Amino acid sequence: MSTAVSTASPSTGSAKSTSGPRRRRLGSTGIVYLALVGILVISAGLVAAQGGNFFSQGNLFYLLSQTSLLGFVAIGQTFVILCKSLDLSVGYVVAWSSLVAATTMAGDPSRIWLGVVAALAVAAGVGLVNGLVISKLRVNSFIATLGVGLIIKGYLDTQYKGPSGEIPKAFQSFGYTRIGPVPISVIVLAVVMVLGVVLLTRTRPGYHMFAVGGNIDVARLSGIRTDRSIILAHVLCSLCAGVAGLLIAARFGTGNALVYTYGYDLNSIAAVVLGGTLLMGGRGSIMGTIAGVLILASLDTVFNVLDVSPFFKDVLRGAIIIAAVAMYARRQIDPASSRARFRALAQSVRPGGARGGQAPPGSTSTSAPSTSTSSGKEATR
Repeated sequence: MSTAVSTASPSTGSAKSTSGPRRRRLGSTGIVYLALVGILVISAGLVAAQGGNFFSQGNLFYLLSQTSLLGFVAIGQTFVILCKSLDLSVGYVVAWSSLVAATTMAGDPSRIWLGVVAALAVAAGVGLVNGLVISKLRVNSFIATLGVGLIIKGYLDTQYKGPSGEIPKAFQSFGYTRIGPVPISVIVLAVVMVLGVVLLTRTRPGYHMFAVGGNIDVARLSGIRTDRSIILAHVLCSLCAGVAGLLIAARFGTGNALVYTYGYDLNSIAAVVLGGTLLMGGRGSIMGTIAGVLILASLDTVFNVLDVSPFFKDVLRGAIIIAAVAMYARRQIDPASSRARFRALAQSVRPGGARGGQAPPGSTSTSAPSTSTSSGKEATR
């Protein structure tokens, strides 16, 4: 019978004691807000070089008006992208909701609430269909929502040849009334944003959306009704698009079927991705989405002030979006952080498969070279 004396090297403890606290990396939401501040500063400088004021009341009103309209759609798009889904029918839902609201109100102030409820009910119905087709029929979200959107487009092109219905003057205040440079629609957007943040960060359905987007199989095995989460996300997305349709109807004073040509589907996806939400789902935030919307609205505002060509404007916006997404992707696969993790793992694992400086049973550990001979002498038969 033999016994062995194992001596652990003090190098591990000293390495741990000398290593300072790890610096906390800035999250994607913080980065996008820093980018927003940088874009605002650069935009103000470019406009000032032309003798203008980027932060004038007219420019701020235009910026916030663009933010509120796209913001509603982008918040809804955030829910479905977090669930690793997508919704390409939001533009058609916005157009249809505006028409339903205008034709239902028909210029009668007493029918305002009836028009609002009808528009939101139609929007929620479209979201329910999208969610059922994706979760129950297992159709890819890209194909499902594109197909539903094309069905709505065919209906709108057949039934409505132009603007239709009339919005009462009392409801048009939702589109034009402002408090200083802040439109009423921005205040409503802030309320929707707070509700969305609370839903995602303080409620069980919000946690389930993150889980479904992270790994739907693991979420299902954990007991989560994944189909319900997907359906809820699409219903919320269409409801937000319905609110945007109400806002457009209030601004135009009527419903318009050609609203679906404004590109809210792709612009909302761009704003969500620009805000740091992963297209693969499971990671993101509504606060980041709002920052992405503000970035796009700021670019539109400065381009209009500087009278930039619309074609060149699209080129610049596309380049900025690609650069932002590439930066996020690089942070997700950061070689430096990966090497640091591997070094930490190598320090915690000793040769021979033992962790933390512990010797495996029945073996002699000679961690420190100076104690290897003494440990051999102390071995007894």
